[in-house]
Order: sequence, then C-alpha cells, then structure tokens
Amino acid sequence: MAAISEQEEHQVSRANASGLAPVVFVHGLWLLASSWDRWRTLFEKAGYATVAPDWPDDAATVDQANEHPEAFARKSVGQIADHSEDVIRKLDRKPAVIGHSFGGLLTQILAGRGVSAASVAIDPAPFRGVLPLPISALRSSSPVLRNPANRHRAVPLTYEQFRYGFANALDADEAKSLYHEFAVPGSGETVFQAAAANLNPWTEAKVDTKNPDRGPLLIICGERDHTAPWAVANASYRREKRNPGVTEIVEMKGRGHSLTIDHGWAEVADTALAFVQRFVEP
Repeated sequence: MAAISEQEEHQVSRANASGLAPVVFVHGLWLLASSWDRWRTLFEKAGYATVAPDWPDDAATVDQANEHPEAFARKSVGQIADHSEDVIRKLDRKPAVIGHSFGGLLTQILAGRGVSAASVAIDPAPFRGVLPLPISALRSSSPVLRNPANRHRAVPLTYEQFRYGFANALDADEAKSLYHEFAVPGSGETVFQAAAANLNPWTEAKVDTKNPDRGPLLIICGERDHTAPWAVANASYRREKRNPGVTEIVEMKGRGHSLTIDHGWAEVADTALAFVQRFVEP
C-alpha cells in the first residue's frame, strides 16, 4: 500500500482547515493529477476546497514521468482505489468526487464504497457488468492489449495513438500541444483488468452500484469519444440507475476523450460544478 505523500497530506490539511466542502479530483490513465489544475481553480472560486490525489508513485511532473516510466508499472485498479480512499478518509467531511477515464471508474468504485457525497464520472472506463465493446474502444486500448507482456509494464502512447484515443475531436495543432503538455506512460495492469472484468468474478474493476450510501451520480460522456464511447457510458448509467440515489447522464456534443483538458474544458467543468452544487453546498 502506497503511503500518502507529503503533498497529499498538505492538500488534505488545507481542505480541513478551510472548513469548506471538499471536492476530490481523480485523474485517469496517461495523465497526472496536474491535469486537474484549472478545474481546481474553478471549484475553489466557487467556494470549495479541492484535493487531487496521485496514483501510487506518480511523478511530480510530466517530464519526470516520461524520464522514469517504470514507476507506473504494476499499479492495479484496487491499489489505486484504496489509495484514493485512504486520502478521502483523512478529510473531515465527505467530499464530492470527480474523475475522468480510469478516474471515472475509480470515482464509481469510491461512490460504491460510500465515501463520496456526490460523484461525477467523466468518460468512465468500463467495470464488470458493462458489456459493450465498441471497435473504437478496442483500438484505443490496443497499444496495451496487443502485447500480453504489457500487463506488467508502463506503456506510453505515441502521438498518433494519443490523437486517436484522446484528441480525435481536435485539430492537429491542439492535439500535439496537449500530447506534449499532459501525456505520460500508463499502467498496463489497469487496462488488462478492465478488458477482462466480465471474465473474472474476482476482478478489482467492479462497482457496488446498489449501495444506498452511494449518493448522487452524474456520468458525462463526449459524443465523439473513442476510448469510452457513448455505448460504454450508457451501459454504466443503466447499471448505476438501479441505485436508489439520483443517477443522471449527459452527452457533451462534439467532444472527445480530451474534454477535461482541451480548449472546451470549462464547459465540462461547469456541468460538473452545477451537479455538485445541487447536492454539496460550498
């Protein structure tokens, strides 16, 4: 189990000292917690205290991450979820939790554990019981899945792979800019876990969708997302809809998987903020 870092401790202490309602941001595969910086500023201006935990052993910067990719290897969904929960349980109040991509899956796992006051899962990776396998999603995960040895490796994306999986809805200039600013290697373990979730009854990529303490949940999906297309997001929604809590889904027209970091990030952030404000007073 990875220890909570000094930076995470500082963020938690700051949030607790503020007396404000906390919002926790969970990043996804091939990104770092710093990808949430603009979101954190927006939510703090709205009156919330924010925390953005790392995945275990994350580097501090994109440059450091690309220099030492081995740090990302062998990180599992369960390890990352447990680490995020450890950070959350240090907060004095139940937070809203917002996650993107694999962070969206982790957000749903955490909500199913009853540790969030409200949750927003953006373009979430699939969990056990989510059955659609769109061709675009298979192609987006192919840089990892095409080689079984990648399960125990950290796998970077080439620009072409990033363009297809993240930035297909953007022009080439913005796609290249985002690739150099944000892209880091990712744990192959998590991709193999999600891909095999419906074949493994003991998978860590599973969500307790029926927990009455789950709280309100919003799923956001980019209309043009290749990595987590509408079919996947809607299947997640249909399973989550069985929960007695509020469950909603929104499609962002014309948007791809990069919707949290590209030029249109603020529209997505405002949608998430409006949902959180309905259930968690700042």
